[in-house]
Amino acid sequence: MLKSLFNWKVLLNLLVAIGVFVGLVWLTFRWLEYHTNHGQEIPVPNIVNKSVHDAIKILDDVGLEYEVDSFKYDPKYRPYQVLKISPASSSRVKPGALIKLMVNPKTWAPVAVPDVVNKYSGLAFQRIDQVGLKVGDTIFEPSIQKDAVLRVLFKGNPIKPGSLLPRFSTIDVVIGSGPMRNISIPNVVGLTVKEARGVIARSMFEVGLVEYEDGGKDESDIIYYQDPASGDVRDQGMQIDLWASKKTPAELRNKIEQLNSIYRMKVDTSLPPIRYEEVPVHPTPDYEQAPPPVTPKPEPPKTEPAKTTTSTVKPASGAATTTKTDSKPKTTTSNTSGSGSNTGSNNKTTATQQTAPKPKAKKVVVE
Repeated sequence: MLKSLFNWKVLLNLLVAIGVFVGLVWLTFRWLEYHTNHGQEIPVPNIVNKSVHDAIKILDDVGLEYEVDSFKYDPKYRPYQVLKISPASSSRVKPGALIKLMVNPKTWAPVAVPDVVNKYSGLAFQRIDQVGLKVGDTIFEPSIQKDAVLRVLFKGNPIKPGSLLPRFSTIDVVIGSGPMRNISIPNVVGLTVKEARGVIARSMFEVGLVEYEDGGKDESDIIYYQDPASGDVRDQGMQIDLWASKKTPAELRNKIEQLNSIYRMKVDTSLPPIRYEEVPVHPTPDYEQAPPPVTPKPEPPKTEPAKTTTSTVKPASGAATTTKTDSKPKTTTSNTSGSGSNTGSNNKTTATQQTAPKPKAKKVVVE
């Protein structure tokens, strides 16, 4: 067996195989050196602060590839000025290496309009400011969505959320001011359902229940009844119910009368109006003790001066003459009635004063 290993033919084949393997390895490394430019390096030129057009020309001359990327806009630098490169200047790279250029753009990068429709205005303004946009005019429009953003306008035209605008652009915002009051309801009887929807929407109302007589949903059916009735006043956003049929309103007179008995209440104006009177408000009783009543003092009787009557009697001759004087004073009697006791009983007091007996004065005159 050993003799067979050391046979010259076996050794020759082994040497041939080793030579082939070494040759393949040498050729592989040579190909890699040629393909990767092994051992060949060139310095990266200094192109910072140059314009992007000049920088690209320099990189082409030295045999380097490039990739331009817009950097964050900085108004302190010129538009399209190279602000940064990677790898950095003076670095050694192989020919054909990729150099990344960070260039200052011409203006601010565009930003997407945030979705603020149907959002509260205060929150909407914050989100608009966060993305770098400015709010210009604030337009108020009647709507049931009070203080909510209805539309976003850019240069007078409505824009959708997600639209790209230059940073720091000014946009206008339409905000709901609340529903309008006392709007007259339009008459849609005789119109098709499709036409009625348009009229109701233009009048700032909403379509409520739509009942089709045949159970279908044909928009060409004729409206033969509506509730509330035309001419009534309602607030913006109120719903109007519709009844539609392929027949005309004249053919559905019985149905209309039936609906009137349900939705149109008749008010009897022959009865007198009801008068409501306010209940009198009684004062709060005072429970403090009242002072005792004052009893008036009786007035003293008035006495008139006595009248004196003088009479002269002439007797026969030789007799004396006699004179009589009568004095009759008059007395005034006063009755005083009063009330007053804490128990509420009335006591009557009568005071009568009589004078002394009438004095009778006699005077005798002797002639």
